[in-house]
Amino acid sequence: QVQLVESGGGLVQAGASLRLSCAASGGTFNDYHMGWFRQAPGKEREFIAWISRFYGITNYGDSVKGRFTISRDNAKNTVSLQMNSLKPEDTAVYYCAAQQAGRGKYEYWGQGTQVTVSS
Repeated sequence: QVQLVESGGGLVQAGASLRLSCAASGGTFNDYHMGWFRQAPGKEREFIAWISRFYGITNYGDSVKGRFTISRDNAKNTVSLQMNSLKPEDTAVYYCAAQQAGRGKYEYWGQGTQVTVSS
């Protein structure tokens, strides 16, 4: 059983930067690819970014390409999301999730952290 805890959310102005972190415990971190998702009120959950368990292979949702960067530190069991040039439409609850290698679904999810971007 893997536990994921996000941190780093907050209220910022448009154009600012924010860095989210997700700490994992209770499992072997590098057994899992990691992803970030977000969900705004009244909207579907949206894929943001993905990073492979090794070699730092990444993938991003179209809405954040060029602005957000996902990274991980397997020694510290953490995955981060650097968010630059934030826009009001980035306002959402952000979740990290763990995807076991070889499986499609994300098996473990954090509780989420709120990011609010004011105009």
